[in-house]
Amino acid sequence: MTKKEIKKLSKKLSERELDRIIEMAWEDRTPFDAIYDQFGLPEKGVIEIMRREMRPSSFKMWRERVQNRDTKHIKGQKLSNTFKCSRQRHISGNRIT
Repeated sequence: MTKKEIKKLSKKLSERELDRIIEMAWEDRTPFDAIYDQFGLPEKGVIEIMRREMRPSSFKMWRERVQNRDTKHIKGQKLSNTFKCSRQRHISGNRIT
């Protein structure tokens, strides 16, 4: 995806979608592939949005934190379709207790 395509895609996103992308990018356990699967935005696009929407100091801190972080890059990781944490308990049915 080119920079022009990324810019075009990010302009089509609603404010709510932008907020969700920023939230997912800020979380350490959410990989960039999960953002791509939900919004069609590659890692470069997420970085551009974070650079544009955050204060420079916050962006720099985030970028240093996620750069080369295993949990943000899926290489070799097994991922479920729901992107849930492995420690999250499974709830079966809608029971009222």
